Amino acid sequence: MRDLIARILAWMLTALTPRRPGRHTAEYQADQPAPSAEPVSPWSRPWTSPTKEEARAIFRQQVEATLALQVIRERRRAAALATMGVDYPYSYPGAPFTAEHFTAAGVSA
Repeated sequence: MRDLIARILAWMLTALTPRRPGRHTAEYQADQPAPSAEPVSPWSRPWTSPTKEEARAIFRQQVEATLALQVIRERRRAAALATMGVDYPYSYPGAPFTAEHFTAAGVSA
């Protein structure tokens, strides 16, 4: 009985609701804008590599990022050793003190 009721309900819903045009109907195709131009194939022109200036800028960014990570690594290492009571002389470009300032009585670390 439930199956019969469900079938009647489904039939009523499909019969009473307005139909929308499907993707493959002429109405749907008429509403769509025509493609303006064919897409350009990537194989139609040769491979273009970065210029010398672009490559230099890319490598400069990588070097700056590496230097920044080295500074962070040195600071973390010094902090970890300081928690163990070890003086770790570290320095970085632009630091107010050099590594020689951290040596005691001429003993280098």
